[in-house]
Amino acid sequence: MKSNNRVRIFDTTLRDGEQALRRSLSKDEKLQLAKAIAKLNVDVMEVGFPASSPGDFASVELIAKEIQGPTICALARAVPEDVIACGEALKPAQHKRIHIFIATSPIHLEKKLNINLQAATDKAVEAISIAKEYTDDIEFGCEDATRTPPEDLCYIIEKAIAAGATTVNLADTVGYTTPKEFHQLLSHIKANVSNIDQAILSVHCHNDLGLAVANSAESLLAGVRQIECTVNGIGERAGNCALEEITMLLSARKDLFGLYSNIKTELIKPTSELVSSVARMPVQLNKAVVGGNAFAHSSGIHQDGVIKSSITYEIFHPEQVGISKNELYFTARSGRKAIAHFLTQTGCPCEDQEINNIYNQFLQLADKKGQVYWYDLTSLYYKNKVNLCDKRYSLVSAITKCASERAISVNLVLQNNQKLQSFESDSTNLIEALQNLKITNEAIIIRDLSLEFAPENFIYNAKLSITLNNKPIYGEGSDEDPNIAIIKSYISILNIINMLNQIREHQHSLQSA
Repeated sequence: MKSNNRVRIFDTTLRDGEQALRRSLSKDEKLQLAKAIAKLNVDVMEVGFPASSPGDFASVELIAKEIQGPTICALARAVPEDVIACGEALKPAQHKRIHIFIATSPIHLEKKLNINLQAATDKAVEAISIAKEYTDDIEFGCEDATRTPPEDLCYIIEKAIAAGATTVNLADTVGYTTPKEFHQLLSHIKANVSNIDQAILSVHCHNDLGLAVANSAESLLAGVRQIECTVNGIGERAGNCALEEITMLLSARKDLFGLYSNIKTELIKPTSELVSSVARMPVQLNKAVVGGNAFAHSSGIHQDGVIKSSITYEIFHPEQVGISKNELYFTARSGRKAIAHFLTQTGCPCEDQEINNIYNQFLQLADKKGQVYWYDLTSLYYKNKVNLCDKRYSLVSAITKCASERAISVNLVLQNNQKLQSFESDSTNLIEALQNLKITNEAIIIRDLSLEFAPENFIYNAKLSITLNNKPIYGEGSDEDPNIAIIKSYISILNIINMLNQIREHQHSLQSA
């Protein structure tokens, strides 16, 4: 592929992305994320604003020293002290870039900086000349470019390139523009900046009106060849152009763009999960590409189509972004064919009449539970073939006590098969105490807890999830006491495991017969 068909991915998760967080990331956390983002094979990684604090300077310096591969970039205002701080922090980097920005719109110049365009241009030229003492890779950014008169942009960009800028970045700082407007602005700049061919044109789009990816995509059609973006689209206010969305757009719509990036897309999902975890910013279920529902199907019509050919409802394979497979959610909207497909795939094939019976039972359960899980379907299948004993645990009493500020004790009395059993443990929190009860031989490690309060009836609803043999199991419980609701949820998991153990015993008996 020709080099002018390559889109350079400029990741600013650790700079603009961090600005969206309620707390600053530690130096170790930033290095952890930098290593993961570098593995994605981004071209440029903007990792901080060294002049903002000693901690950020140290983080940039550490990443510059430790990370190989991508160009390591740091941000500076068009102020000599900022540029010098970037240059010093970036000294250990194998490949380094200084990104100098200044506001160009009348709104920012008048209301924020209290200077005119000529003064801003002079500051930019001076800052670029200082940056050249540290590196030849200099990016000049026009803040609030999309609210700047086109002729003003052309003037300052031409002066910046003449001073030594090798990349020019136009920021839609407040997510204000639209794709058509942006295309027109970029075309005007390309036509009227005499030395524009001496620099790579870049854009930095925010998502205040939900157009960050659309504007970034349109800019590519206008000749832009660097996109500034973040993992999961995190960033100031409503966020930035999402790295995973713009890169998969290029992959899925090669027919339209004829462009490519060097991103290792199979690492997108694990990187997304790491950023979400470290940044403490959950990814919404309906988030494009990496959301929990991105490759999930619950409609019977959709499930039937995907079972026959995934291309019917998926424009690229989940494996391309690091997701092992798509997922079928079983609800009252699911169809008979999806249920039959699941049972066949799990070694439980059914004749037509049998699947009809199971499907009718499934609909009743789905109306009751809302969502039916894999073990529910497995149970329905075997209940139609063998008499499963009711070896359910039921809660007789539960006592939780705070033994100290850092310890809690749990005492449970359970009834199982008409027998009473008592279990007791203590730990630093309720979840660990439950895991230490040793009620079953299975090692139960709780990986997630959600607790919601229903004010209409003063009830807490708890939901726990575990992974057993690489499959999820969910337990639910309700009570006026949040601790008891969690305990009931835990007991429901025990009962699911009991049921699965009986099925396994039945399978073993058939194999040995």
